[in-house]
Amino acid sequence: MTTPGTSPTARPARSWHYLAAAYVFTVGMAGTTLPTPLYGLYQEEIGFSSFVVTVVFATYAAGVIAVLALLGGVSDQRGRRPVLLAALVLSMASALCFVFEAGLPPLFVGRVLSGFAAGLLTGAATVAVMELAPPASRMHAAFAATAANMGGLGCGPLLAGVLAEYAPAPLRTPYLVHLGLLVVAVVLTALLPETVRGTRAAGWPRLRAPRVPREVRSVFAPAALAGFTGFALFGLFTSVAPSFMQRELGVTNLAVAGAVVFSAFASSTLGQLLVDRLTVVRALPAGCALLVGGMALIGASLPAHSLPLLLAGAVVGGAGQGLAFRAGIAAVSARAPEERRGETVSAFFVAAYLGISLPVVGVGALTTVLGLRDAGLVFTGCGVVVALFAAARLRPGGAGGRALRA
Repeated sequence: MTTPGTSPTARPARSWHYLAAAYVFTVGMAGTTLPTPLYGLYQEEIGFSSFVVTVVFATYAAGVIAVLALLGGVSDQRGRRPVLLAALVLSMASALCFVFEAGLPPLFVGRVLSGFAAGLLTGAATVAVMELAPPASRMHAAFAATAANMGGLGCGPLLAGVLAEYAPAPLRTPYLVHLGLLVVAVVLTALLPETVRGTRAAGWPRLRAPRVPREVRSVFAPAALAGFTGFALFGLFTSVAPSFMQRELGVTNLAVAGAVVFSAFASSTLGQLLVDRLTVVRALPAGCALLVGGMALIGASLPAHSLPLLLAGAVVGGAGQGLAFRAGIAAVSARAPEERRGETVSAFFVAAYLGISLPVVGVGALTTVLGLRDAGLVFTGCGVVVALFAAARLRPGGAGGRALRA
């Protein structure tokens, strides 16, 4: 047994440890977006509507939210490494569901398992990457943690799109390749030292919703609002954007569709770099302002049937999401007590994944009535309104801005 205040392992963190944890995070999150450019193929093979696509997507988000809401602090109780290993096992199970897919039910099961994996990863891996970094690398580790999340989400559609377009067995090969990457991630995770200090609880983990500590609440509210808005944009790109590109823009190359989705996440990763040049107080409202511009460009691309406008919207909106996302994580984790950091970060992701799920289901429902293009226009219009509200709250003179400066 370890004594309180001591690490359960004597191995000190080395410079490669946080990079290995970032790889684990990236690979795990890539699996959650692998199906994005493949939904059209599943529709042709199985036969279902765009609304069903959004429902399948929403089952993933529901899995994420359920784990974050009930097990948000599990890595604080049990340690980062066991939680990461559990997430990787769930991700492997999800990939196997898609490899042996034979109808709609395995898609739902695979997406739920993928959501469970992401729910465990988002809180535990974000904190693990930062905690495993030596003191001299802490600034780099903070970026690595958020970049691994967004970079992984972006690499999934790109990898699947390229393999589905140019490799045999387009609905099997992406998941087989991902399984190979997951095996490497399991080996690396087993080699990482544990960062949770003190005695860890035995038995089944306690099920409880993540609670935001009182000292974090004034910062948490505006940061979570920005996270909700940014993830809503990504929900659009990871659910119905590929279908829009195929039906409205005539983009039939799956690699191109995957690359457009990837551009939004890649732009998010680059946008996160700008946080180092700005304070958190400035980065959050600036990110929301860019989200307004990105939503407007996406909205304009729909009636214009313009792929360049859609791509521009992905890049501008992605950069805004990256600014707001990294600044929000930094503000929340900096204020959180060490023993509740994983729980607090998980609560932030609950708010973010509500943004990636609820609006998308709304778009799917509207599609059955208005069609894909008009439903997208309604979505982007609402997104502009929410992003403007968030920017107003987070401006230096707003309530959120004052809380961030406090």
